[in-house]
Amino acid sequence: MNKLTNYISGKWIVGDGDGRMLYNAINGNEIATATTKGIDFEGMLTYGREKGQSLAKMTFLERGLMLKKLALHLTSVKEKFYPISYQTGATRADSWIDIEGGFGNLFANASLRKKLGNEPYFVEGDHIGLSKGGTFIGHHIMVPKGGVAIHINAFNFPVWGMLEKCAVNWMAGMPAIVKPATITSYLTHAVAKEIIESGILPEGSLQLLCGSAGSLLDHVESQDVVTFTGSASTGQMLKAHPRIIAESVPFNMEADSLNSAILGNDVTVDSDEFALFIKEVRKEMTVKCGQKCTAIRRIIVPENLLEDVQIALGQALGKVVIGNPENEKVRMGSLAGFEQVEEVRARVEDLKGDAEIVFGNPDGTLETLDADSKKGAFFSPILLRVDNPHAAEKIHSVEAFGPVSTLMPYSNVEDAIELSRKGKGSLVCSITTKDHKIARDFTLGAATHHGRILILNSECAKESTGHGSPLPQLVHGGPGRAGGGEEMGGIRGIKHYLQRCAIQGSPTFISKVTNVYQQGAEFVEKDKHPFQLHFEELEIGHTYHTAKHTVTEADITNFANVSGDHFYAHMDSTSLDGTIFEQRVAHGYFILSKAAGLFVDAKKGPVLLNYGIDECRFTKPVYPGATIGVRFSVKEKIDQEKKDAEDIAKGIVKFLVDVYDETGETVALATILTMVKKINQED
Repeated sequence: MNKLTNYISGKWIVGDGDGRMLYNAINGNEIATATTKGIDFEGMLTYGREKGQSLAKMTFLERGLMLKKLALHLTSVKEKFYPISYQTGATRADSWIDIEGGFGNLFANASLRKKLGNEPYFVEGDHIGLSKGGTFIGHHIMVPKGGVAIHINAFNFPVWGMLEKCAVNWMAGMPAIVKPATITSYLTHAVAKEIIESGILPEGSLQLLCGSAGSLLDHVESQDVVTFTGSASTGQMLKAHPRIIAESVPFNMEADSLNSAILGNDVTVDSDEFALFIKEVRKEMTVKCGQKCTAIRRIIVPENLLEDVQIALGQALGKVVIGNPENEKVRMGSLAGFEQVEEVRARVEDLKGDAEIVFGNPDGTLETLDADSKKGAFFSPILLRVDNPHAAEKIHSVEAFGPVSTLMPYSNVEDAIELSRKGKGSLVCSITTKDHKIARDFTLGAATHHGRILILNSECAKESTGHGSPLPQLVHGGPGRAGGGEEMGGIRGIKHYLQRCAIQGSPTFISKVTNVYQQGAEFVEKDKHPFQLHFEELEIGHTYHTAKHTVTEADITNFANVSGDHFYAHMDSTSLDGTIFEQRVAHGYFILSKAAGLFVDAKKGPVLLNYGIDECRFTKPVYPGATIGVRFSVKEKIDQEKKDAEDIAKGIVKFLVDVYDETGETVALATILTMVKKINQED
């Protein structure tokens, strides 16, 4: 019998003993055994911390390009993973979410390289002034943690579960140890093996455990991070591990929750929103055979539509073809294994203490296509109903992790909010409505108890990713029962694997540490105008002091005529009573435009274009007679990769535009972005 290997300390290792047998969820055939017995758990953590530092030394740009390369490679060989995924009970559509959705996390995080800069660390936000004279400031930097990210994942998404976490910690510069749920670890193993054999990641970036986590958590240290996805009870047990508490190890928990879907009381049976709601609930009950941490468990509908929803949902569920995922006609496969069948059946029995089954039979014979229902882990969709949801506690506390959901009525929006809260925290909630006020009232009332809220209607339906789809750009997690954690969310997710450190000092020294010019730091003087220097030649702090210009009333009038901005403060000196202005004030955009006229070098040079302003503020009124000048400084440099061999090698340079008046005070401050050509066109 095939034995799954573990990738430990740079080697594929077979655990001791026979291990646990893993089965095909569709036909019950044996696939492989898995065990981690005999593994040196402490050694693999030490190896990860030491070898994984190569990731920390890479810049965000380099890490992003690495993730992009890996995503492209995995996408090119994606078809080899689908037959393996079918063995978990997943259909082609289910597998697409898991496999290509997982690869999508790599692509999404890779794209963040353009926002994170070309350093191994992240400079967060703006500097903070700490003194009157401006010689003492503070800032925040974020550096990769010096440990290992340990991911203990659930069985339902063997690929996505690994990559939605690893994409983030790799982008942050941390190595990972992945411990998938044993029952479906053979699919995680296949993808991890492809990743490792590609050679795209630096040594130590990924280790894999196919089996028990053993004593792994006994050896964690304060620089490590532990994440868990699975049942709330298991997560709470791991979170209370003595070593995690003693070492103050960050622990992110994402637990299965009693997610709810609400139908707005503005919706009528003949409306598009009613049809959308039925379709969404049916989908969330049957995709992955209901084995999703975001699946709809509680269906909350207006009292007057309870019967209509029950009938419509029953009809929709009755059309779902169950069977062999390799058959194109099949829309729902099986649960991941027979132990899940028994677990879901037991939870349905618990729910029957409060509710009655109105569709499906957890014990009956199931009709399956191209499969033997007795040999596979098949389970019927089950719809329960309760008429008094406030008196029924189990429907708000017991989760059957399969194609099971409970239908219940509500009286008004406040009642719907209260029922949604009774789940004591969920990953996601959705409301289907075409009424703006209902959407607003419900969202603001329910947001305290949900990690994400989808507002669904015909306006967004065609492009909506749906109730159950966490996206890498948005946070995934939820309060209370859902674990109280947070993952993904673009740059927010990456920050979980970085250590934030407040730094203090003079603007000059903070500039040198961060490699970002801080206002008030020493200037770097050069003979050439910065627009005549290539990307490689520009130095942080290189400052050009412009000629000066005295503002006149004619300037203000002419700019008003050109721009069409005839705001009274610029044009009517008789209307200034009660305002902060002493006389006609120059347009802020005139000051910025004139500043550009002062700092721009018109001759052709390495600057290819100016494509935007990051930030701009006007700090002091400028009146006729004031004389302005500009301190034009190289603030930050961000490297860019070439799109193809014909592309121009270039980088992005951010310039600080500090406009000051005759008193030396800053009157306007902006950051402009320019695209600057490199000397070396081979880069």
